[in-house]
This record gives sequence, C-alpha cells and structure tokens, in this order.
Amino acid sequence: MDDLDTLRRILLECRVIAVVGLSANWHRPSHFAAKYLQEHGYRVIPVNPHYREVLGDKCYASLRDVPEPVDMVEVFRKTADVLPIAQDAAAIGARVLWQQLGVRCEPAADFARARGLKAVMDRCVKIEHARLFGGLNWVGVNTRVVSAKRPRWLPY
Repeated sequence: MDDLDTLRRILLECRVIAVVGLSANWHRPSHFAAKYLQEHGYRVIPVNPHYREVLGDKCYASLRDVPEPVDMVEVFRKTADVLPIAQDAAAIGARVLWQQLGVRCEPAADFARARGLKAVMDRCVKIEHARLFGGLNWVGVNTRVVSAKRPRWLPY
C-alpha cells in the first residue's frame, strides 16, 4: 500500500497497536519502533511468548490472549510466520495488518483484505510516522511529503 492518505489515516485512527515479535532487547528494531510509538501517544501491546513484560507493559504469548480491542497488528516476524498471525488478527477484530520492512507475505495480506482488514507490507511504522507526522523533513530528509504545516510536537 503506497497511498499516503491511507497510511496517514491508519496512523491517525489506529491508537492501540499489538506488536507481534516485540523484543525486550533495546538494540532490536522492534524495541525502538515500539518505544517510539509509545512516546508518540500510541498504546503498544507486546506479543511475544518469550517475555513476561516489555517496555513496562504485560507481554502476551499470542494475539488471541490480548484481553482488549486492538486496532493494528504490527508484525516483526519472518515472512513464513505471518499467515497465522493474519488469521489471529482477523479473529480478534483488528483493522490493520502491518508487516514490517523486509516482511512481505502476499497470502497473509490477501487473507486480511478478504476479511476487511487493511494490509501494509514491507514498511516500518516508525519511519512512516516520522515521515508523515514527526518532523523528519525538518532535519533535511526528503520525505516526499510537501506541507506548510509544522509538526505540533516540535518546540518553536
């Protein structure tokens, strides 16, 4: 999905994100992406059977164990693991299945779309948020987003 308006809408509307494969190791991409999302007002729900807690929140073994509604499922797992995660995402009523950079499972995306979920593949939530809302362009990065509006969180 390359439509900027759709990505922007997803990031504005989806405030509760279950991160499947979230690591407690600070140097892992899943960890700093989830921490970034927390710092920008998102509720992050860790999903990883290897941990009891990540980033100060209880960690669940699977999506089906999460006791609260989830807007988006963000996947930090290898491509071969994504289809069962998509099935769980549909079962819990998530609205978006987001596959991280390097993860591109077409059958999972097709499954999700067939059940009414939006599907994003091979994109990083942190990068897209920073590009569309976070002021990445103010530090000289070409985000391909043209706007006269300054990000609200920047001090000026």
